[in-house]
Amino acid sequence: MSAPAPVAPAIELSDVTKTYGSGALAFQALKGIDMRVEAGEFVMLIGPSGSGKTTLLSILGCVLSPTTGTAAIFGEALHGRRESELPRLRLEYIGFIFQGHNLMSALTAEQNVAVPLELRGYSHHAALVEAREVLTSVGLGDKFKKRPEELSGGQRQRVAVARAIAGRPPLILADEPTASLDAESGMQVTQLLKALCTERGHTVICVTHDSRIYHLADRKIFLEDGRIVPEDQAH
Repeated sequence: MSAPAPVAPAIELSDVTKTYGSGALAFQALKGIDMRVEAGEFVMLIGPSGSGKTTLLSILGCVLSPTTGTAAIFGEALHGRRESELPRLRLEYIGFIFQGHNLMSALTAEQNVAVPLELRGYSHHAALVEAREVLTSVGLGDKFKKRPEELSGGQRQRVAVARAIAGRPPLILADEPTASLDAESGMQVTQLLKALCTERGHTVICVTHDSRIYHLADRKIFLEDGRIVPEDQAH
């Protein structure tokens, strides 16, 4: 019997650089990033402002392409892609969680989750069924009809988490998801992200400055001036 085929890592970057501009005005935001993340890991990206975290997250999120080097998510190459190809990869593989939750104020919790699913091809009924399922899974089973102003900050961020995981994209990218939350709500949201990995098999990459939640990561990656550095060298 032949051995099973190896499973591609969730993320694999080799010598990735990203340069903005050209000539005398060129700025190199990433300077040779090597990074491998296995499926199901909960990884935190940590570093000061300007360290390259947002640029790296944008490449992982198929928003930007690397200038040089190779990058892949779940075995699909990102380098050398035309911009027109990136939206398909975002839809297929990635859910986003933003610092400010970015919910639509005129819509209920279930509608905020369902509308993006309809844009991905779900019927209205199927989108609502999925929205209610994921809202229940994040502890908001009694909040389907509530609008954002009727929810606490932590509850709004849970709706954002539900929206990100609806349709089960394998990679969740979270950009400072606890920055606008109090300590208790921030811990609850981070524990929820951790559970997505351990219980549902998602891979989660979380950009954060919040040292109160570092202990929940499977692994921490520190960025400094566009490079990955050892923890003891990070500022």
